[in-house]
Amino acid sequence: MKHTLSMLRYWLRGSLPVLACLLAIALPGFAPQAVQAEPARYEIDPEHLSIGFLVDHIGYARILGMFRKAEGAFDFDEQTGELTNLKVVVNTASVFSNHKKRDEHLRSADFLNSKEFPEMVFTAESARRTGETTFVISGQLELLGRSRPLTLQATWNKSAEYPIGGGLLGGKPYVMGVSAQGRILRSEFGMSYAVDNGWVADEVELIIEFEARRQ
Repeated sequence: MKHTLSMLRYWLRGSLPVLACLLAIALPGFAPQAVQAEPARYEIDPEHLSIGFLVDHIGYARILGMFRKAEGAFDFDEQTGELTNLKVVVNTASVFSNHKKRDEHLRSADFLNSKEFPEMVFTAESARRTGETTFVISGQLELLGRSRPLTLQATWNKSAEYPIGGGLLGGKPYVMGVSAQGRILRSEFGMSYAVDNGWVADEVELIIEFEARRQ
């Protein structure tokens, strides 16, 4: 009898792990569920958003300009580094290069044609983490009625509770800071004015800096 009980206990010790595995396969709800990280929604703070551009002018110097009005949002998971649903909308009429006549020309049909195309839109399609704080963001840029690929090299500078803000009704906001750069050929969007004679370069360097608040 004692020998039989010993054999039974031995058999149970060896079989329980197998039975547990079989139950986990047959009944998914039986297996322990891993904790899923959830991305948070972020809205870009328009007061801390800079979208600049650099373009060569006849080889003498590069013109530095910017867009003064834009908005955007995205989802980001700090634990996994997953970035999704990024979209930025730029008001093309808000272009500024510190020269009134040049800015009027930039808004004209020779360049941005802001009357007919008031918005420039970037929509991310994928984001690949390349380092602890670096990402390659690929997507489509819509400009002048055309959509072309745009790749941004982005750096996640910081995420923390903001040192200022808040008030009696709430705590200080949680803010994420990002820097990004990219390049486009404006001729790919049909903006070919002064490209052939070299007065205004085809390649435009994009410079993006922003702070975004977690919702």
